[in-house]
Amino acid sequence: MGRRLIHGLSGATVFLVSVALLSVRHRGARETARYPGLREGMSQKPEQWSKASPEGRGGRRQEDPQVHQPEEYRTEGSLTLEDIFIAVKTTKRFHQSRMELLLDTWISRAREQTYVFTDEEDDALKRRMGDHAIFTNCSAEHSHPALSCKMAAEFDAFLASTQSWFCHLDDDNYLNPQALLKLLSAYSAMWDVYLGKPSLNRPIRASEMLPNNQTKPVRFWFATGGAGFCISRKLASKMVPWASGRNFVSTSELIRLPDDCTVGYIIECKVGGHLLPNELFHSHLENLQLIPPSQLTQQVTLSYGVFENKLNVIELSGPFSPQKDPSSRFRSLHCHLYPDTSWCLQAAGW
Repeated sequence: MGRRLIHGLSGATVFLVSVALLSVRHRGARETARYPGLREGMSQKPEQWSKASPEGRGGRRQEDPQVHQPEEYRTEGSLTLEDIFIAVKTTKRFHQSRMELLLDTWISRAREQTYVFTDEEDDALKRRMGDHAIFTNCSAEHSHPALSCKMAAEFDAFLASTQSWFCHLDDDNYLNPQALLKLLSAYSAMWDVYLGKPSLNRPIRASEMLPNNQTKPVRFWFATGGAGFCISRKLASKMVPWASGRNFVSTSELIRLPDDCTVGYIIECKVGGHLLPNELFHSHLENLQLIPPSQLTQQVTLSYGVFENKLNVIELSGPFSPQKDPSSRFRSLHCHLYPDTSWCLQAAGW
């Protein structure tokens, strides 16, 4: 499990940081350019969500999602990691730059519960994940049909399993398995539960395609896939008519929005469920440096990327310097959570 630490010259370090910044900056710009509606409200702080006056489906007023926290969702069950199906969405070109980091860190602590969904076969990934590497034959494009194709594969794989919870992650997320277990233990999989963090401070607006070239306006909350989200089996079973097999891609085409938006649309507009927002999920669409270092190990997911044209990573001291763990700080975070990891023990001064 050990990993050699690469000690480069300062010039090489600057080059690596620059490449990482350009990569994540391109990704963020591409996403907001492709789906301009997602740009609105992304910079809002979570505490501002409750100040919004959103409207619900079909033009009706909808309450802020923070109020949808009924006590009947709570439970005192004995949930284990074996009850959770963890799906990670990626693409071939990120197998080395992103997936190897996740495989070395948090996936090593939840290997049996984690499945990686990608678009092309890769012997290196297959060696490390075995039959938990799912090659979907979906397009490698970052388009909503391609993303929906992978989400459909994730959803169907979960339905075919025996797990009680479906949790989706992107390949730039760090998952704290114990924090996830603690969160889900507070809910019952026998209830309709949809947990995650909105990237907007209001319901997203879309036009649903109808027969004869007609459309109707719809509004709904959705949990951004970039922060990860979880769905109970009870709710997932109700989503089947719109989300299983080819149905997910067809449903996505009705609103012409990405896969995470489609999940929210199915749950709120078709099934009648509600998003239960949770601030323990984090994406690159928020300023990650605002999370207090003392609270990092309590978060369910973390990410990295670009925020306001700057490299957006968590602030964390040791064991690796920002020069040796530049683009995400995930290795340092992993060592704080699991100091017995072999390559953490090899870090100087740790």
